[in-house]
Amino acid sequence: MPEPGEVEYEFGVPIPGAIKPAEQWARTAYKHFPPPGLLDWRAIFGREAPVILELGCGNGRFTLLSALQRPECDHFASDILPAVIRYATRRGNQRGLHNVRFAVKDAQTLMREYVARGSVAEVHLYHPQPFHDQRAASRRLVTPEFLADVHRALKAGGLFVVQTDSPEYWAYIARAAPGFFHFKEQREPWPDAPDGRSRREILARSRGLPIFRGYGPKRDELTAEQLAELVRNLPLPTFRTRGPNRELDALENEGGGEHRGPRRKFRGSWHARKERRYQGHTGQSSNK
Repeated sequence: MPEPGEVEYEFGVPIPGAIKPAEQWARTAYKHFPPPGLLDWRAIFGREAPVILELGCGNGRFTLLSALQRPECDHFASDILPAVIRYATRRGNQRGLHNVRFAVKDAQTLMREYVARGSVAEVHLYHPQPFHDQRAASRRLVTPEFLADVHRALKAGGLFVVQTDSPEYWAYIARAAPGFFHFKEQREPWPDAPDGRSRREILARSRGLPIFRGYGPKRDELTAEQLAELVRNLPLPTFRTRGPNRELDALENEGGGEHRGPRRKFRGSWHARKERRYQGHTGQSSNK
């Protein structure tokens, strides 16, 4: 049982925040989505505040960090895998983060059916699945239609942040995203997380492998007709990848979750297990 004040580690990097006494824990699980309809952020968080959305949040590293650093903002994070949301929820609970909710939901459905127009300040996406099997290319999350959904959900000047370790996915994102956002590449690590904002980034950088990062505020001047034209004319992500990064996948096999002692063995990497899970699902998430 973790002790109050204890800091957990993942691959040698601290998980943001320390564990609080049980009486200070929060309830960060969002378990019951309404029938398709817009989420009411004020009802969910009990206040009016900027909302930060993370799609494919994995074990919640970025959302934990952001919620600790920005208590004035509310954070809603989702992933399709219940197992990683259980990790994230427990961590959010133990850190007393009342400004966080974690939910099991795929990114496409969340954006398309539940997030109201102009209702969020930021949308973050770290390491979306590249789907190395070309037969599954249609399941890739970042498409012109998805980028239009993100643009619609953001407030005026709202920020989109994306990151990947797939060179081919990055080449596609760098071509498509500028149509919707004032998009820039972030060549250096994020200043708030010099060791990495995600589990996958930590692993990649520990092996000297490249990470591709980008961000940009929405193009507020775009009309509905211009957005529709972008969706019609921009290409779909049909690129071919070089295949799985077996070195990273092997590292993920060495351990996962939080560590206070010896690392535990896992049956296949999170990356490989997620890709297998998605072969029969139309939704998307990250490969964190």
